[in-house]
Amino acid sequence: MNIHEYQAIEILKAHGVNVPNGDVASTPSEAEAIARKLDCSTYVVKAQVHAGGRGKGGGVKLAKSPEEVGIHADAILGMQLVTHQTGPQGKLVRKVLVAEASEIVDEFYLGIVLDRATSRIALMASGEGGVNIEEVASTRPEKIFKEMIDPAVGLRPFQARRLAYNLAIPKDLVPKAASLMSALYTTFIRCDCSLVEINPLAITKTDDVQDIVALDAKLNFDDNALWRQADIESMRDPSEEDARELEASESGLSYISLDGNIGCMVNGAGLAMATMDLIKLHGGEPANFLDVGGGATTETVAHAFRLILADKKVKAVLVNIFGGIMKCDVIANGIIEAVKQEALEVPLVVRLEGTNVETGKRLLTDSGLNLIAADGLAEAAQKAVLAAQGR
Repeated sequence: MNIHEYQAIEILKAHGVNVPNGDVASTPSEAEAIARKLDCSTYVVKAQVHAGGRGKGGGVKLAKSPEEVGIHADAILGMQLVTHQTGPQGKLVRKVLVAEASEIVDEFYLGIVLDRATSRIALMASGEGGVNIEEVASTRPEKIFKEMIDPAVGLRPFQARRLAYNLAIPKDLVPKAASLMSALYTTFIRCDCSLVEINPLAITKTDDVQDIVALDAKLNFDDNALWRQADIESMRDPSEEDARELEASESGLSYISLDGNIGCMVNGAGLAMATMDLIKLHGGEPANFLDVGGGATTETVAHAFRLILADKKVKAVLVNIFGGIMKCDVIANGIIEAVKQEALEVPLVVRLEGTNVETGKRLLTDSGLNLIAADGLAEAAQKAVLAAQGR
């Protein structure tokens, strides 16, 4: 689950991370009122959408007065902000963050993620703050420093100090930097985060006094832990999420919308990934990732099938089931039930193997559905690609 920057800043502030003063506004008048309350020399107005690259897209503006804040807010609110992460369709801006602007002396990147390869938590930092960190990682990996944290022990003070020294942070600011890293790690653990990212982490200057401040924040959360994070789950913004993904999560389905035109319904994440790989290998593009899991019922399968058909980009559907815990006859009944409720107007390719496979195939045959049968995964993927192409 993702949240907005202003929400991430609230969470970080509550855990002791130094962040700029500011507040969120939904109208230009609210933005201007916030600026008057802050009463500083320079303000920043930032579009609040779930995407990076907002500055390049025109979603971040500086202002010298509350009146100018209102003008910028009026221009940003309601705009369709297009960045490298939104795609050409962009995202509608409904809120802006109005905050104190800082005089920046230096910028850094700081992030925390779970490293599944080592079963540890990686605290990463780079002196290349304020830029695309993925580009730095691929072109200049030596610019990224890491500290691997044993979750049974936690972040040790020497690790935070070592990272600060690697970033060449001035010695008098190292204790503050280490304290901020510790607070960031505490946030990651207590809030069940999957990602904490500060870009940029800045050295700022006010009246010749320097400080360490998290100027921008991105927090992602582990969906599986939201049951114990009610306050965080309440921050979910449905307008920023794919409606089908949100509906699927509420039904216990793993669904991710993609840009292709071949709808996929598979049991098991690994098999789903392999199915999408084979679709691409044969020249097609998957429209979604959808794992119905091992404990799905006929109703769940029917719901999953309806989610696929609701995507107007879909030109063909591929059902690929290897029955173990999930039985092929349950899948067959789910497909039949869904087609009864939703008119099937695209080709349907079905590959069933495993538990109760003969019963499942017989149910589909007796249903009279116009489907294309396939015996193997490669054959199923190839037939789905051809069907989507109208061949």
